[in-house]
Amino acid sequence: MDEEYDVVVLGTGLKECILSGLLSVDGLKVLHMDRNDYYGGESTSLNLIQLWKRFRGNDKPPAHLGSSRDYNVDMIPKFMMANGTLVRVLIHTDVTKYLYFKAVDGSFVYNKGKVHKVPATDMEALKSPLMGIFEKRRARKFFIYVQDYNETDPKTHDGMDLTRVTTRELIAKYGLDDNTVDFIGHALALHRDDRYLDEPALDTVKRMKLYAESLARFQGGSPYIYPLYGLGELPQAFARLSAVYGGTYMLNKPECKVEFNEVGQVLGVTSEGETARCKKVVCDPSYLPNKVRKVGRVARAIAIMSHPIPNTNESHSVQVILPQKQLGRKSDMYLFCCSYSHNVAPKGKFIAFVSTEAETDHPETELKAGIDLLGPVDEIFFDIYDRFEPVNEPTLDNCFISTSYDATTHFESTVLDVLNMYTMITGKVLDLSVDLSAASAAEE
Repeated sequence: MDEEYDVVVLGTGLKECILSGLLSVDGLKVLHMDRNDYYGGESTSLNLIQLWKRFRGNDKPPAHLGSSRDYNVDMIPKFMMANGTLVRVLIHTDVTKYLYFKAVDGSFVYNKGKVHKVPATDMEALKSPLMGIFEKRRARKFFIYVQDYNETDPKTHDGMDLTRVTTRELIAKYGLDDNTVDFIGHALALHRDDRYLDEPALDTVKRMKLYAESLARFQGGSPYIYPLYGLGELPQAFARLSAVYGGTYMLNKPECKVEFNEVGQVLGVTSEGETARCKKVVCDPSYLPNKVRKVGRVARAIAIMSHPIPNTNESHSVQVILPQKQLGRKSDMYLFCCSYSHNVAPKGKFIAFVSTEAETDHPETELKAGIDLLGPVDEIFFDIYDRFEPVNEPTLDNCFISTSYDATTHFESTVLDVLNMYTMITGKVLDLSVDLSAASAAEE
C-alpha cells in the first residue's frame, strides 16, 4: 500500500464505484478502500439476517419469510431509465458485460387518492383515466409537440425558444390544467418539486422525451430497468472492471485517515500505519465529515410483502410517484417495489420502499400516505438518515466529495452528481455517445 497513486477513492458506494471505474478506464492509477468489510457503503444490499441485525438488533428473522440468502434488499433502491445517463455510463465503461438487466413492469402516479398508470405518449394520453375528454385532446396535442420537438430543427419549435420560454408558459399555450401539469412534471419529467415551472422549458421537454424513448426501448410497461439480484451487483461489477485496468480494491481498512500538507492539500490516506500517497481523494461524506454540511434528511419505510402493490396491474416491479401537491407537502414521495422476478426476494415475496425528504421527525406518520397504498405487509422497518453535501473547495484541497443519496427511486439525480465530479476531477466532459443496445435485457 505504500505507493503513489493518482487517486485514492474512499467508500464503495455506487457513486464512488462508478467514478473509480471511469478514472481507471482513463488510465489513472486508482486505489479504492472501504472501512467496511462489504461493498456498497450506504447503497449496500442486505440479506435477511443483515436486515434484521440492522433494524431489529438480532440475527433471528422469522422462518416463514424464507431463506436469508434469497434476499438482496437494496438500501438505496433506484430504477434506471433505459436510455438514461447511468446506462450510458455503464456502457461507456463496458461494465454491462457483468450485469443482467430486466425491464420494470410498471410506472404509476398518485392522483386524487388513486394510483394510475403514467401516460407517456399521445396514444396513452387518450386512454388515461387521469383526464377528462377535453383535457385528453389538449394533452395529446402537447405530447405530439414534445415527441416531434428536435432541438436542432427550428421548424419543430412552433416559434418558441425553449431556452427562454418557461415551462409554465409552454404549458399555458396548450391550456393544460394543474392536475395534468402535476403528473407531467413529476411522473414523466421526474422533477422533485415545482421550481421547474419557472425555469426554461427545454429541460422538461428533454426529460419527457427521454421517458418516452426509454419506454419504447424494452416495450415493457415502464421506461425503467433494474439489474437481476439488485443494485448490490453494481459496485462489485465496477470492482472487477477496476481490476482489469490495474486498479486496487481493499475492503475492511479501518480509519482511512486523509492526510494534508501545511497548505491543506491532500497528501495521502493512512490506514493501519501505512500511507498511500496520492494527488486526489474521492470519497463519500462519511470520510471527511468536517468538509460537508447537513442539507436534509430522508425518511423511509422498507416492507416485506406477499403480494404486489394493489392497483398496479399485478406488477412485480413498479415505481409509484406521489407528487407533493397531492399530499400537501413540500416534496414528492416515492414507492419502489421489486420482487422474486428480479431475484431480490424468495418466490412469492415482494420488497417495497416508501421514501421522501423528511419534513418532520416522525417517519411512520409522514410516510402514511405511501404505506396505505401497499396493502397488508409481513414486516415493516422505519429509518431516517441525514443528507450531506460538500462545502470544501476541491481546487484548493483536491478532495472530491459526493453528495448523499436523495429520496428519489430513480437514478437521474445521482448520476448527474457523478458526471459533475468526473469533470471536476479530470477537467473533461464524459463522452456519452454510446451504442445503447449494448445493455441488453436478461432473457425471460
